[in-house]
Amino acid sequence: MQGVDITNSSNAVAAFFYKKQNDVVYYFQLRRLNDSLLQENARLHNQLASSSHIDTLRDTVSRVLMAARDTSRTNGRDTTKATYAGPAETVKYALYHYTPARVINNSISNDRINFITINRGKDNGIEPGMAVVTNSGIVGRVEQVSQHYATVASVLSDRRVSAMLSDGTFGTIIWEPGSPDYVYMEKVPTAIKVKKGDTIFTTGYATFPGNIMIGKVARVDTVKSSNEKTLKIALSTNFRNLQYVYVVKDKIGEERVRLEANTRARSEDRQNNTP
Repeated sequence: MQGVDITNSSNAVAAFFYKKQNDVVYYFQLRRLNDSLLQENARLHNQLASSSHIDTLRDTVSRVLMAARDTSRTNGRDTTKATYAGPAETVKYALYHYTPARVINNSISNDRINFITINRGKDNGIEPGMAVVTNSGIVGRVEQVSQHYATVASVLSDRRVSAMLSDGTFGTIIWEPGSPDYVYMEKVPTAIKVKKGDTIFTTGYATFPGNIMIGKVARVDTVKSSNEKTLKIALSTNFRNLQYVYVVKDKIGEERVRLEANTRARSEDRQNNTP
């Protein structure tokens, strides 16, 4: 019986170490699987973005009418054939590229600005100002970049994000130090009908592509003194368990930024030179 006990004990010890070995192998296999799924999701994002506008409509094929000709009557109806000036052209309003990344550091406890660090940098085409998102919602904006890493200022900071209600009403969201689960939209007119559970999206006006989910309305408070509403919004991104993200490059966004900056500068010059 003693020999049986020793054998059973040996089997138990061996089983324990086999289980630990399998757990380690499974962990690295799962990690590789997650990386593979992230790459596939990025490919699908890029495929979708390459055929979509900033307003989620497909790219428009535009042809300019040059002249009308050959009016004929068929079955009692006049039919006019037309010629067009030049070949058809595809007009693209925005084109985004998604780069997958893993979060290697995450701060959600700071009182003012919270950062995450990702394992992608200059070598991967990452630049300051790029948007960072997940499959479930927004994360933040790239702040600083080294060759292999980048830091991202999350929406859990003092930066405002352009947002809109599901009915198209625009506003901005801001995080108030405290919980990493909520942001707020202030100064919403009381005439705007909004209720708990309504969805908040990005506008596409700055940093983030349009129509990315920010969260859902968790509470509606009416400020009687200003006749406005304040919305408490439950973020759709779980910052407590943030592991994988996508860095989004707007391929023609720099052109828009330069144009808007020049327009503001010219407006300021005119105002300064006005007697």
